[in-house]
Amino acid sequence: MVYSEHKSITVLMLPWLAHGHISPFQELAKKLTSKRNFHIFICSTPVNLTSIKPKLSPKYTHCIEFVELHLPHEELPELPPHYHTTNGLPPHLMSSLKRAFDMSSNNFSNILATLKPDLLIYDFIPPWAPSLASLQNIPSVRFITTSAALTSLRVHHLKNPSVKFPFPSIYLRDYEAKNFNNLLKPSSNGINDGDRIQQCSARSCNIILVKTSREIEAKYVDYLSGLLGKKIVPVGPLVQEPMDQKVDEETWIMKWLNKRERSSVVYVCFGSEYFLSREQIEELAHGLELSKVSFIWVIRFPKEEKGKRVEEVLPEGFLERVGEKGIIVEGWAPQANILKHSSVGGFVSHCGWSSVLESIKSGVPIIAIPMHLDQPINARLVEELGAGLEVKRTGEGILQREEVAKVIRKVVVEKIREGVRKKALELRDNMKKREDEEIDGVVEELMQFVGEKESTL
Repeated sequence: MVYSEHKSITVLMLPWLAHGHISPFQELAKKLTSKRNFHIFICSTPVNLTSIKPKLSPKYTHCIEFVELHLPHEELPELPPHYHTTNGLPPHLMSSLKRAFDMSSNNFSNILATLKPDLLIYDFIPPWAPSLASLQNIPSVRFITTSAALTSLRVHHLKNPSVKFPFPSIYLRDYEAKNFNNLLKPSSNGINDGDRIQQCSARSCNIILVKTSREIEAKYVDYLSGLLGKKIVPVGPLVQEPMDQKVDEETWIMKWLNKRERSSVVYVCFGSEYFLSREQIEELAHGLELSKVSFIWVIRFPKEEKGKRVEEVLPEGFLERVGEKGIIVEGWAPQANILKHSSVGGFVSHCGWSSVLESIKSGVPIIAIPMHLDQPINARLVEELGAGLEVKRTGEGILQREEVAKVIRKVVVEKIREGVRKKALELRDNMKKREDEEIDGVVEELMQFVGEKESTL
């Protein structure tokens, strides 16, 4: 059946309750609405929607709406509504959040019945979502917001635990493997995340969307397709575009950058939900100082430490010694705009997947300092692509200032920098050429399921 070009296609999106998941869903929504007559509802908890609603440009408000998903909190008194998000959630409450998410399935079923979407796009963790959609004759597609390399390693580990992963450049060090294995342990109602991943993939229609590009992950996309028995459809990097408005913080940072030489500055940021320990901050500070490279460093504190001042955690005399050579930004910085600036020659990053893609899309080499979750795998991929170098740690995983300084200088100052920078720019250009083609492919695939649904009614 050929679906009408003019009829609005309603899509309901259900991301996991983390900003690093909600943001790619929102960017995908923007891409879809720019290509066809899609009307998209993004479903999340009120605390998450409060933070993302103001960031949606007015040009999208007619085609992207937000729907509140209420989690039960009376049954879980340790999890009041302001904890219905991973942002600022104490780590010991993560299993409670997953349990509350599961317990919201009846509420989600009511949302499905009310909106009657043509299609559901869901995340990695709610196997009940596609099942509920199926009961209402709504096709559903899983959207993976992490890298294909990580997902294929994880699924390989689940399906073939005794078989070595076939790509030797993607591996875990001993101190990282323990944390990785913990991700697959039981977390809610006796269901572990590994089981959830497999159930969510199995219940997706014949395709699975992945936030990546064949330009950087073709072999992992193909391997994942074989493991899951589904067509893997890359959606592109889905990187948020630099903001048009000039806020005060951006203006003074840009003025500072304008005075620096081309590719001479490193931008330092560890994402919105990872907070460096005092020891890590100290090693990183000394590493920046030893490198003698100019820097912009974004430092964030957990919600419970909001009153803490940057000066309290930095080495004594650090700010005076670096002087005009470096600036510290507390809380927030216009990352996309900074990375696009010609003075920035490196990104000291934890290698969250969105940060990796943002850096590659900007043509900025990465100084990789992965911390947890998927970040070590993303760092290995960055090195494999030639888009950056990883800071090596001790066998116990301890960060050392000398290593930080050494890698920063390699990427920004020493002769090796030309090769890394050239590769980063090459990846940027090639990925950009693929973007429209990839999102067009996504639209084409999704339209098939919407058409099949219509033909059965």
